[in-house]
This record gives sequence, C-alpha cells and structure tokens, in this order.
Amino acid sequence: MNLGIQNKVMIVTGGSKGIGEGITRRVAEEGAIPVIASRAKETGESLVEELKEKGKEAYFIEAELSSKEKCRYVVDKTLKKYGRIDALINNAGVNDGVGLESGSPEKFLESLNKNLYHYYYLAHFSLDALKKSRGSIVNISSKTAVTGQGNTSGYAASKGAQLALTREWAVELLPYGIRVNAVIPAEVMTPLYERWINTFKDPEEKLKEITQNIPLGHRMTTKEEIASMVVYLVSEQASHITGQFLFVDGGYVHLDRALAGLK
Repeated sequence: MNLGIQNKVMIVTGGSKGIGEGITRRVAEEGAIPVIASRAKETGESLVEELKEKGKEAYFIEAELSSKEKCRYVVDKTLKKYGRIDALINNAGVNDGVGLESGSPEKFLESLNKNLYHYYYLAHFSLDALKKSRGSIVNISSKTAVTGQGNTSGYAASKGAQLALTREWAVELLPYGIRVNAVIPAEVMTPLYERWINTFKDPEEKLKEITQNIPLGHRMTTKEEIASMVVYLVSEQASHITGQFLFVDGGYVHLDRALAGLK
C-alpha cells in the first residue's frame, strides 16, 4: 500500500525515545521527513545520523516543550528548514505520578504543563502551515484517559484533555481540510515503562500479571504497532478519517477481562 507521504514534513514530539522513536522510524521508512522535537539531544542526534546512514532524511530540534516559546521555536525552525509542515504528531509526555493524595495543586499544574499545554502550543503555531498543506494532527493519548489508573491525576487529566481537543480541533478545522485524530495506547514497553516495572519487588511477575490481562496474544503492544497506526492516519489512505479515537491495545480497554484466561 502506497501511503502517499513521500517527502512530507512531520513534526514528532518526543521523537527520539519510546513510542516517539517508533513513530520517527516509521515516518522515515515511508519516505517522509520526521522532525524530532525533544530535549534529549544525544539520542535525537544519534537517531538522525542512523537514519541518514540508511538513506533517510530526518531533522532534530532540541527543545523543552513545556515552554511556549520553545514550541514556537520548533515550528519556526521547521519552516525555515523545509518551508512546510504536513503533519503534527503530538507525543511527548510522562506519567509522572502526580495524584490527588500524593500531589499538590502546584505539582498538578506542573504535570499539565509537561503533558498537555504543548499539544495546544504546537498546534496553534503550526496552524497556518497546516492550512496550506491541508495536513493533519495526531495526538497520542493514553488508556488512563478512559480507564483511570490511580495516583496520576495530572497525567490522566492531560490525556483526557487531549481527547477532548482532538474532537474540538476536528470540528474547528473542518473548513481547512485538516484532519485530527487520536491514538490511544495501553500497555507498551518503552524505557519509561520498563523503569516503572523495575520498581516492583518482582518485575517479571508484575509484567506477567499485566500481560495476562491483554486479550489479544497476552502480550504488550509494540511501539512499531502504534507507529503504524499513526503513519496510516497522517496518510492519504486515511483521507476521510477525522475526530476519531483509535485504540491500539490488543483489546485491553474494551474486551471482557474474562478473556484473560483464554489461550
């Protein structure tokens, strides 16, 4: 299937690690140009060099995305380099464990600043370019937005707001042909997830307990599977899909937990 995204310019936030890295690689594999916006300079530049060695173009912009000014900087630098933006893939964030009991009003606001505000900032500053390209936006959310998790009010609130903004922007941007969708992962093995698993007394047993509750294959979703959905959504093949929440989770959120016992 030809996705029709060759040479298109796509900003991928947090694009050097975890799910973002998977998205960056998939975008490049399909012949588009990923612009990695991240504060992780070493991994970002290393990924760009690796892709270039494979004949793929990529570009890294070092930026702390909790800063409104840095978000504007990412957009301006992308436009200076390439003169266009065809897709914005909002992905950067961290499940920081700011809960109702364990947190504070100050930490809650900090969590929103780390996980939510830059989704709006980047969309706002990219809007003129996206209008010109009739591009698209994909917001990476989380199952915590619809299931809750416990002890993560800031992150869950941010992820829920991202879903609300997905629908809101899909409506507002209809006149410009800009499509807006959200991808919702559940259990995906990333460096951050691995770090969390390793906080348990028996990480292997905890991981087994989690995967037993994933109906399809009793395994974690891979970052490549998330990336494939994202790249499809920004492609011409998804030209009539907007305002949708796509769960890529092996049935984790919606299928009956009784299925955990099936092989």
